[in-house]
Amino acid sequence: MTRPPLPVRDGLNPSRITMPDGGHWHTVADYLTHRFGVADVRRKIDAGEIVDAGGGPVTHSTTYSSGAVVYLYRDPPDEAEVPFAIELIHRDETLVVADKPHFLASTPRGAHVVQTALVRLRRTLGNPDLSPAHRLDRLTAGVLLFTARPDARAAYQLLFERREVSKTYEAIAPVNTDLTFPFVHRSRLVKQDGILAAFEVPGAPNAETEIELVESAGGLGRFLLRPRTGKTHQLRAHMNALGMPIIGDDFYPEMAPRAIDDYSQPLQLLARTLEFDDPFTGRARRFDSRRRLVAWPG
Repeated sequence: MTRPPLPVRDGLNPSRITMPDGGHWHTVADYLTHRFGVADVRRKIDAGEIVDAGGGPVTHSTTYSSGAVVYLYRDPPDEAEVPFAIELIHRDETLVVADKPHFLASTPRGAHVVQTALVRLRRTLGNPDLSPAHRLDRLTAGVLLFTARPDARAAYQLLFERREVSKTYEAIAPVNTDLTFPFVHRSRLVKQDGILAAFEVPGAPNAETEIELVESAGGLGRFLLRPRTGKTHQLRAHMNALGMPIIGDDFYPEMAPRAIDDYSQPLQLLARTLEFDDPFTGRARRFDSRRRLVAWPG
C-alpha cells in the first residue's frame, strides 16, 4: 500500500480525493470549494494542508485535471464520546491486541471518526503507524488485532484474507429446541446496496457457521459461533434465519431504529477468541476477550 504524502495527524489519516472525470472546474480549489465550502478550502490551502500525489502543495491556482489525486486533512465531525474504555490484551513491537467495547467502531467511517478503536489507540499509544489487521462491527465487542509497524501489516492482513485465523464468537440468543447442536449452518447470504441487513436466498452456499450451544437457561442459550467464511453480518443473519436472533440486535429479525447515543441494549455478540500461527515466528498465538455478555445470568 502506497504511503500518503501527508503523515497521520492526531490519530487520523489524511483523506485521498480524486478529481472526477468530466469536471467543469478550472482549479482544484474550485472543485474542493464546491465539495467542502470556500472557507475550509481557503484555510487549508493557506496552511499548506492540501498536497498533490507527490506531496507538492496545492495552491489557489493549481489547475484542475480529471483523475488527479490530492490529499488533505478533513475536519472530523462532532461526535458524542462513546463512554466505554478500550482495553489492551497484548502489546509488542509487532502487534497490538485490543478488547473492543460494544458501540465503538473499529476504524473511521461516516459519522464515526474520532470515536473509533483505531484513533483512540493511536492517540493513547502514541503510534501513528497502528493499522487494523481486520475489523469488527461497531455493535460487536471483543478481540481486535492491529499491527504496530507498517512492514508487518501485509502479513497479518493476509492471514485474515486467506481464512487462516480461527475465530470464535460468543452470543446470547433464544434457543430453538427443534435444532440439535452442534451443527454447521450453510446458506447463501446476499446484501443489497441501500439495504442494511443481509438475508438468505436460494442458491449455492457462500456462508458457513459452526454453532454450538454451551448452556441454556430460561429459554436463552449461550452459544459459541465459529464462522468459516466472512460475509457481512453472517453470524447475526444466520442466527436469525434459524429462529434465534441475537439479543440486542437492531437489524434482525427487523429494523429497530436506535439513537446513536443509546447504549442501553448492547448486542449480545462477542469476538471471544482469535487463534493463528504467527507469520513471522511460526508460533501458535491465541488471544481471548476478558469481557462478558450481560444478558447471561450470573
